[in-house]
Amino acid sequence: MNQKQINAFRMVMRHGSITAAAHALNVSQPAVSRLIADLESSIGFPLLLRPGGKVQPTPEAYDFFAEVERMFYGLERLSQVAADIRTMQRATFRIASMPMVSFEIIPRTVKRFIDRHPGVGLTHDVHTSARILDLLASRQIDLGVAQTSPERQDVDVLASFRTDCVCVMAPDHPLAGRAVLTPQDLADEPLVALNFRTITYGYMTQCFAQAGVSPRVVAETQPSYSACGLAALGTGIALVDPITPGIFGAALRSVPFAPEIPFEYQIMKPADLPLSRAAMEFFEELLAAIALRPQYGRRIS
Repeated sequence: MNQKQINAFRMVMRHGSITAAAHALNVSQPAVSRLIADLESSIGFPLLLRPGGKVQPTPEAYDFFAEVERMFYGLERLSQVAADIRTMQRATFRIASMPMVSFEIIPRTVKRFIDRHPGVGLTHDVHTSARILDLLASRQIDLGVAQTSPERQDVDVLASFRTDCVCVMAPDHPLAGRAVLTPQDLADEPLVALNFRTITYGYMTQCFAQAGVSPRVVAETQPSYSACGLAALGTGIALVDPITPGIFGAALRSVPFAPEIPFEYQIMKPADLPLSRAAMEFFEELLAAIALRPQYGRRIS
């Protein structure tokens, strides 16, 4: 018993005659008759009677046909599943990102990705970098956009980007018109700093220490949009990434800071786990979105 024999029998049962089955299979009538005869010999009982030259299925043929149809339904179902996987109609994708990239970069990427792959089930969450790293390490998400240190061995960095921090303040602040600000300029100014647990805080304190200036930090907060919100209210000048202030529009003024304080972020996946096709497609879309605007950062690895 082989697939050609089974398929010939199925076509005869479906179309009601050897002639119609031969036409459906694009073979000769004798070829179909031979396949049926070989199948009957293989299974040990007749499937078709031929009274007056017509084809009459035996009762056993109907029982056998029912099982054949179930088998072909399973194969057809597998083919459909494979097609759905190939076209990502049944794929799921999970990403988490730090707030900085969640206002514009990720939405742009999600829009382009969904437009191209409307069948994908996509989930996007916004967390702190520490939480995103934990989710990656436990393989609860496929991709993460966050800040990490080289010491982490439980995530794989796919790409790293660097921007440089800016000073943000209310538009009517006396320093808002400056072309650049230095630690000396901020020596007596109230500052809003990102939380001491952040990588940026460490860069900031090191920068001010090298300049011999003690920063006058009136508030620590996280993430950047919280610092921007305080700066917009006049609480102090905030040192943040250059992306987040854009969501505040005219409510904030951004001024470059020197020497440069890097604000780096990485696109990561769980360690030793290959990307799914959906995750790879999203990663490529994300790279394209970041490349659109210089303020999103330059790729460093």
